[in-house]
Amino acid sequence: MRKTVLDIQQMKAHGERIPMLTAYDYPIAKLLDQAGIPMLLVGDSVGNNVLGYSSTIPVTLDDIVRHTTAVVRGAQSALIVADLPFLSYATLEMAVAGARRLMQEGGAQAVKLEGGASMAPIVQRLVECGVPVMGHLGYTPQSEHVFGKARVQGRKAAVARKMIEDALALEAAGVFAVVLELVPAPLAGAISRRLRIPTIGIGAGTDCDGQVLIIHDVLGLNPDFMPRLAKRFVDLGSIIREAATSYINEVTSRAFPAEQHSSTMDEAMLREALEGLE
Repeated sequence: MRKTVLDIQQMKAHGERIPMLTAYDYPIAKLLDQAGIPMLLVGDSVGNNVLGYSSTIPVTLDDIVRHTTAVVRGAQSALIVADLPFLSYATLEMAVAGARRLMQEGGAQAVKLEGGASMAPIVQRLVECGVPVMGHLGYTPQSEHVFGKARVQGRKAAVARKMIEDALALEAAGVFAVVLELVPAPLAGAISRRLRIPTIGIGAGTDCDGQVLIIHDVLGLNPDFMPRLAKRFVDLGSIIREAATSYINEVTSRAFPAEQHSSTMDEAMLREALEGLE
C-alpha cells in the first residue's frame, strides 16, 4: 500500500526519522522502493543530474511530468512528491494548472514548491483543491540568481526570524512538510521543534525530522562534484567506468559475444536463403 501524507506526518508524531531521496526514472525508483524509502522526490534537480543543465532553471513542467510517470511506475509503496519547476506557480491559476498535470498526468501524490509566506495563498488554494503541498525554505535553487550561489541561509538574526515566520506561515497555509536546505543546524532544530509538521533537512543538521539527498550523490554518479551537504554511500561511478572498459576490451578482442550470447539456425535453411544471391 502506498504511503500517504498522513503516514509521513505520523512518523514525526511517533518520533520516527523520515528518509527521503530523489528519483528520476523507473529502475532507480523501483530499487529505492524495494529498499523501503517512504518518500521519493521527483525534483527539478533532474536538470543538473540527468539532463545536463547547469541549474534547475531550464527544467520544464513537461520534464517533471515525464520523469514523474516513470518514478510512479517504478515505486509502488513510496509517497511520490513532484517539484513545480521555475515560474510554473507564479500565479494561482498557473499553480493549479501545474499541480493538476503533475497529479493527473504524472501520477504524483503531492507537489513541492519553493518560498515562504508569500507562497501561503498559493499553498492554501492548492490544498483547498485537494493537492498535498510540501514547502521548501532556506536556500531555494530556483532563486539561485538572487542568491548568487548556493550558500547557507539564516545565520543573521533577522533572516533567521524571517525563516521561522515563513515556516509557520506555510504550516498555517496547509503544507504537510517543509524542506530546509542549507540552514544552520541550530536554526533548523528550532524550526523543527516549533512545527507540528515534519521538516526534511538537506545540509541542515541532525535535528530535522527527516533527511533528503540527491540519489546521484548517494550513489557516486556525480564524479566531478560532491557538495558538502551530501555523502557518497557507494562509488557506482567507478564501477560503471570499469564495466564499460571491460566491455570495450571484450568487444575489440572478440571475446564478446560468446557462443552462449548468440543463437543459431539450420544450415540448410541458411543455404536456401542464400541460393541465387550474389
